[in-house]
Parts: sequence; C-alpha cells; structure tokens
Amino acid sequence: MTRLLIATTNPAKLGEYRRLLRDFALEAISLRDVGIENQPPETGASFAENAMLKARHYFERSRLATLADDGGLEIDALGGEPGVRSHRWLGDAAGGDRALVAEVIRRMGNVEENRRTARLRNALALVYRAGGEVRERVVEGVLGGIIPRSAYPTITPGFPYRSVLFLPERGCYLAELSEEEQARLSQRRIAVERARAYLLEIAAAG
Repeated sequence: MTRLLIATTNPAKLGEYRRLLRDFALEAISLRDVGIENQPPETGASFAENAMLKARHYFERSRLATLADDGGLEIDALGGEPGVRSHRWLGDAAGGDRALVAEVIRRMGNVEENRRTARLRNALALVYRAGGEVRERVVEGVLGGIIPRSAYPTITPGFPYRSVLFLPERGCYLAELSEEEQARLSQRRIAVERARAYLLEIAAAG
C-alpha cells in the first residue's frame, strides 16, 4: 500500500484525514512516523500558498507523497478575518482555542443577523511523484454557515472554530455533531473529494 505523509502536528486533523482517506489504497502516516519535527514558516498570503509551502517542505525531507493543508475561518462582517491568520489571530502567546472562540463572539457582538455569514475554508496541497516527475496540486473545500450570538460550550481540541459555526440547514453547531458527521460535512472532506483523481494517481504510482 502506498504511503501518504499527512503533514500536520495536529492530532485531531491527522485523525480526520485518516478517516477521510479510508476508501483509498493509501497508508496515511504522520510526521512522527518518519521522525520529522521541524516546521516551515507559514509566510503565504493565502491558505493555498501556505498549504503548498508545507507540502513542498515535507516532501523534500521525506521523499514521500505528501498531503498538507492550511485553512481557517472567514467572517464576512470582519472583512474575511481571521482568514489566513486563523491560528495566529491573537498572537503566539494568546490563550489557545478557547481564547479564539471568545474573540469571535466578542467581535461579532453588535453585528446584525443578516451580516453574520461565515465559512470554514481548507486548502489541500499534494506533492508526489508520478510518471517520472514531481507533481503539485492544490484544491479547496468550503463549508458555509453563520456566527451565532454565543458559542457551543464544548470546544473540539484543535478545531476551535467549529464551536462558532452554526449550520442553518442542520439546525445545529458544527461542533455538536459526532466526529464521523463532522468529517463527512467538513471542508476537508470537500477538498479530499476534489482531490480524488490526484489521490488515486498517488495510490497507483506505488
């Protein structure tokens, strides 16, 4: 079975990708499995640029087909913030997931109902060898919703913004759903589906 390096240090994200890739003939392995600890600086101006920076970085060090992603929350009333800075929105020394959730609710406090639209966006980058050459591919997945007046009380470690994205068509917060349901609906699943042909190419390349 072809090995695919999932280039993330987030255990929750690694677990989600392993669930999403179960239908492919791919062995999803972690950075820890290959003994890589260093992380590249995320200097891109977009999710797609950051995802490709990471995919190239880890492909060059592992020589394995590599999947990396970058993503976060875009809130229309905040001009797209936190956007590409979603995980660094409050600075490196800020209080983690709970602080990010609290800041979203605070900044959206006075925003009227018809301006509370938002989305989780994920850019998925692949770097791999096929047909005797290195190939690079990027796709994106988006899951839309609204920012409610209060956050869901339980925060999924590593996925804070799922507690502030309400899905009107489901009548619930994203964070309310089971892990399997979240994975089935998520922006990552959408991106994986859009990358299906590339993932099958990786599997076939062996």
